[in-house]
Amino acid sequence: MKFAHVLSLFLACAAGSGCFTKSVPKSPSAAGTSVHTLTVEDIGGNQIELSQYRGSVLLIVNVASQCGFTPQYEALEKLELELAPQKFHVLGFPCNQFGEQEPGSSAQIAKFCKESYQVSFPLFAKVKVKAGEGQAPLYTLLGAATGSLPGWNFGKYVVGRDGRARAFFASTVKPDDADLRAAIEKALAEKT
Repeated sequence: MKFAHVLSLFLACAAGSGCFTKSVPKSPSAAGTSVHTLTVEDIGGNQIELSQYRGSVLLIVNVASQCGFTPQYEALEKLELELAPQKFHVLGFPCNQFGEQEPGSSAQIAKFCKESYQVSFPLFAKVKVKAGEGQAPLYTLLGAATGSLPGWNFGKYVVGRDGRARAFFASTVKPDDADLRAAIEKALAEKT
């Protein structure tokens, strides 16, 4: 994709054309469904049951290595380190659907994240987050539960200790944003 095309797409999104979030109808059945029922593939190719995060608050983010929002990795890592003692984890799911900004292999993505941002939080295999054929079951569930899907890289879902989505925040909301932090704190304060 040519730089000028990507730039014009980014500027259109920033102007409010809705690229940073996509509304989807809420499904009453999915609203009560826990991510703990799902198995996903990590960046090393291992099958990971998300039930291992039962009792933890999660921030699930669709990430990309070549995006204008990529520097958010730094603040995401800071959140992970600060809040991990309270049973909080950032989970990064690479996605190449927005501007083809995550073209690398799993090994390349892992190397980039470690070397560029010292990422220690879990990274997973590349997924499709957009509605339609091939959409990752995790994003089908999160979209149905919140009524929102990422419209660009670095969309963020706050998931409670019970595995149910609490809120969605668009790409433009930085990891240190007060509203996002308040949603995380609220989820951390909930009884299990």
